[in-house]
Amino acid sequence: MIPPPILNIPFRKSHPLELSTAVKQYISTKYDQHPDMFSADLVAIDRLRSDAIHVQEAHESGVQKLAEYAAQLQWMSGKFPIDIGADFTWQQALGNNTNKSVTQNNLQFERANVLYNLAALYSQLATACRDTSAEGLKQACNYYCASAGVLKYLIDSVIPELRSTPPEDMDVITLTCLEQLMLAQGQECFWLKAASGGFGDSIIAKLAASVSDFYDAAAEAGQKSGSIRSNGEWVHHMNAKHYHFAGAAQYRQACDCLEKSKYGEEVARLQDALDAAKEALSHQRYLNKIVVEDLEDLKAKVSNVLRDAEKDNDMIYLCPVPAPSSLPSINRAPMVKSNIPKEVKDGITLLSDTGPWSAPLFSKLVPFAVHVAASIYAERRDRLVNNTIGELESLTSRLHDLLQSLNLPGSLQALEKPLGLPPGIIAHAEEIRQQGGVEKLQQTVQDIIKLRSNDVLIFNEARDLLRAEAAEDELHRGRHGTDRWRREPSAKAAEKLLAQVTAHDGYLTSAGNSDQLVRDKLKEHEPLIRLLSGPLEELEDFVPNSSRAKLTPKMDREVGKLRMCINDVSRLESRRKRKVEALQQKARGDDIGTSILAEASHLERENPLRKVSTADFEPLFNTRLETHYSADKAQLVQEAEEQQELMERLREANNTFLASRKMDGSLKEREVAIQRLEIAHNKYNELIGNLEGGRKFYNDLAKYLGRFRDEVGHWVYQRRQEANVLEA
Repeated sequence: MIPPPILNIPFRKSHPLELSTAVKQYISTKYDQHPDMFSADLVAIDRLRSDAIHVQEAHESGVQKLAEYAAQLQWMSGKFPIDIGADFTWQQALGNNTNKSVTQNNLQFERANVLYNLAALYSQLATACRDTSAEGLKQACNYYCASAGVLKYLIDSVIPELRSTPPEDMDVITLTCLEQLMLAQGQECFWLKAASGGFGDSIIAKLAASVSDFYDAAAEAGQKSGSIRSNGEWVHHMNAKHYHFAGAAQYRQACDCLEKSKYGEEVARLQDALDAAKEALSHQRYLNKIVVEDLEDLKAKVSNVLRDAEKDNDMIYLCPVPAPSSLPSINRAPMVKSNIPKEVKDGITLLSDTGPWSAPLFSKLVPFAVHVAASIYAERRDRLVNNTIGELESLTSRLHDLLQSLNLPGSLQALEKPLGLPPGIIAHAEEIRQQGGVEKLQQTVQDIIKLRSNDVLIFNEARDLLRAEAAEDELHRGRHGTDRWRREPSAKAAEKLLAQVTAHDGYLTSAGNSDQLVRDKLKEHEPLIRLLSGPLEELEDFVPNSSRAKLTPKMDREVGKLRMCINDVSRLESRRKRKVEALQQKARGDDIGTSILAEASHLERENPLRKVSTADFEPLFNTRLETHYSADKAQLVQEAEEQQELMERLREANNTFLASRKMDGSLKEREVAIQRLEIAHNKYNELIGNLEGGRKFYNDLAKYLGRFRDEVGHWVYQRRQEANVLEA
């Protein structure tokens, strides 16, 4: 299909979509605020989208419709995640398959398409007002520069944040081609004004040379773009225009040489101009009739002037004609650049209650970064609290190890109650039965296995992405050589990400080893835990009776001292349990939401344009954690000191107890049985803590790994885009 004499960017088309449905659903499921609070905003966002996607013709009113909707989408990115739950569908605008649609659940994808259409609108407005008048050419040039500016903004600021692969007619190389094309047509407006306004030949030559350069850059990028290349007429048009203006520049420079009596150079430049015109005309079967006529006029004019110039030089001046390669290069005069319009660069500032644009939508909705920040604080708070609880449990575990090594409290219970089950054992059995016994432990083990499998899957996805990108990079490096492929190797560029891979791999390996230790512990102590959670008759059969020992006064005193120490241990454990429960309760009630909201409002008031990020809340996190939990951390030292003193008293009391006790065979058997049950009870509680800790670890790790996988995906996408540019 023969293109028009001036190339416009065609509009992309979208399918109707009620964005409000996805926004409403997201608010109701992810935020504490009710969607009905934002009913007016929900109506407004659907109206803005409808207005924007129906801009399909060149009219100035479309600029605000597209730019305002794009600005609202940018504003909303601070309130909602990129994958809000709306499937935006847009049709391709360039290439052979313009009926092909691309659908993405991606707010940035929607914004990119809207801005693309704004660039298309500016290009079509430029063509609509372009005529031979000075004012018309000036206005057209401004529109072309605005179109190029929007495309540049897309390349630099929007596509890198897309987090997904853009449609093939919106990749970086295609957008670069379109940007250079708009600049070429804008520079051409300056050339037309100069050529018809009596400017000197030298100035017109410089302007024409710059037009040629812009068309050359556009054609080179277009040849590397699948969408532009498949529509071959555009590439032929841009190449023809490149040679056309290269010839026009040489013709005008030849005229300047004639004025300066450089007759030999004049002939050489006219010859070069004629060659350029012929080269341009070699594309004529793909060109619009108007473009072909302009080229034929140039060729005819240059041919006539060249014939006269050669005749005069041969007959009169006799100046040597230099080779084309030795001709001085024509200076350039680029008069255009990519101007990003204010409504694109600073669109958010135009959203207000009093201006021509609507006010920022969902402004009363808590920013999404606030929710992420609250999650980050909760993770750090829980980690600090769990570390504190872990240290307390470690202290208690050392105390249990001492009791076990001393055969306590089994030896004391066997002596105090020689017949039946000691009350402590009965209480332990009831406690284990109420908590679910072995079945509860085994079910938790299976839950942890599933959680770990999910974490490993997420981790492998991230690691495989990095490995695939590294393989692609090596393939490109081998194909193009290090001289051309000058970017950092993947191992260097992804150094921090690879360090995280190593760290996460280490966490998973270490956690897997810990899981196996816990399973081994469960297997070892399962029989006695089952016994404790079973019928009391079986427990009574397991614990043999002994003969009642006659206690001497000294022995009675030693038993009393040891019992007092054992009671102190029980009181210490009870106090620690209450302390742990109080710490957990304090953590559950530690809602930082109000403080984060206040800080976010302060930040937004200070700089409305700046997007609030989680890093902004770091000082608040540190201050709050220090204020709320430093005292609990400090008490660990006191706990350790008190326990050390208790353990020393316990050893001393047990030594004097053993020295005063008279042991027979039945008492020894009863002591061993009771002590084994005491150990089983302690191990059951340890297993409960170990497994709950494992469950929480894998749940927390899933969040970290999910964010890491997203970060890796974003980095890999940027590297692949960079590779596309380098290959081009």
